[in-house]
Amino acid sequence: MTQSGTSTGPTPEPSGDRRPLRVALLSYRSKQHVGGQGVYVRHLSRELAALGHQVTVFSGQPYPVLDEGVALEKLPSLDLYNDTNPFVAPPLRHWRDWIDVLEVATMWTAGFPEPLTYSLRANRELRRRLNEFDVVHDNQTLGWGLLGVKSAGLPLVTTIHHPISVDRRIEIAEAKGLQKLSKRRWYGFVKMQARVARRLDPILVPSQSSADDIAREFGVDPATMEVTPLGVDTRYFHPRPDVERVPGRIVCTASADSPLKGVAVLLRAAAKLATERDVTLTIVSKPRPGGPTDLLVDELGLRDRIEFVSGIDDDELGRLIAGAQVAVVPSFYEGFSLPAVEAMACGTPLIASHAGALPEVVGTDGDAGRLIPPGDPDLLAAELASLFDDDAERERMSAAAWRRVQERFTWKAVAELTAQRYASTITAVKGTTLDGDHRPAPVRARANGA
Repeated sequence: MTQSGTSTGPTPEPSGDRRPLRVALLSYRSKQHVGGQGVYVRHLSRELAALGHQVTVFSGQPYPVLDEGVALEKLPSLDLYNDTNPFVAPPLRHWRDWIDVLEVATMWTAGFPEPLTYSLRANRELRRRLNEFDVVHDNQTLGWGLLGVKSAGLPLVTTIHHPISVDRRIEIAEAKGLQKLSKRRWYGFVKMQARVARRLDPILVPSQSSADDIAREFGVDPATMEVTPLGVDTRYFHPRPDVERVPGRIVCTASADSPLKGVAVLLRAAAKLATERDVTLTIVSKPRPGGPTDLLVDELGLRDRIEFVSGIDDDELGRLIAGAQVAVVPSFYEGFSLPAVEAMACGTPLIASHAGALPEVVGTDGDAGRLIPPGDPDLLAAELASLFDDDAERERMSAAAWRRVQERFTWKAVAELTAQRYASTITAVKGTTLDGDHRPAPVRARANGA
């Protein structure tokens, strides 16, 4: 079994003759269990460090949980969107500079400033420390400040998981009345992200579906994009024979109040099933009290059948997923979908939407998982009932899903491929190889050129 993890011995040397790279990994917010940014940063940084590279994560709040061997440099925002007291500016005496003023002003006018303001802070910090890093890797900030990093001569690699314009379009379509105006204003940063993305090379994307969407939505040249799939930490997400699956239990990991994630569809399907059989639903998320998900739970009479779980660690999450009979990813769109891979890694039979990159992740319909059109609660209920009633099919899907994860989705493989992208980008920008002699090398035409 291929396992992902850190080395417990001396720091390993990178494979081949290349020296260790000094990597600045940028993440404007790194929440561990919502949105996937913190998950990506934690696992990629750990595996890069295990390969022998020196990784420093620069993050705004919420700060990431990082593993031993990875350094954290805090680039604090004013934390205007914290869970405890959101949308409240600190007293004026706590404002530090013009970037803080910009952050508050954007929030006061209903915009979301963090991608821009974080990028400006990162640009300022990295320009002070040009000699400390060999390469900068941005995790979908796509703010104007990145162009300053690039112009300073630092080799820059960017990850775009999917274009946020898709989220914007779906949320505006779901909004009513004046909410449509506020949603348009909130997503005003997307235009900046598209303009910045068109000036970056290389861009790492988790799937071909995501690459196609970024080209269409952001106008990015397809030649600048390179598919680098995401991984799963199989130390925690794996079949667990010691965990008994609870009959009738469904699990879903999703941002509950985002229409994009399709949780409302799953709730309606669960309500239909609840009239016919004993089912329970565990959603790994924290819905807003009085928000759309919270209200729908009561409207459908599901309060005694549903549990929302948040703030758990990977081991607890792995056990929770492994204890369900079926996992569901009901999204209307995914640029990759770590929840789908985590479910497959746990050997939990999966039903997912035939949307975005999910067909790439899940594979052939009916093998490691079932794919159905998004947005149809009746069809989802029928598929769930079919799996609940077929023990042999669930066992077959469980084994097929675990095999697929071992073959395709480990963080160690992701880190190795990402490090190759770093090396080729450094060669393109600096015109030198990364062996001990730093011999001159021809500059590439593009990041994955011959």
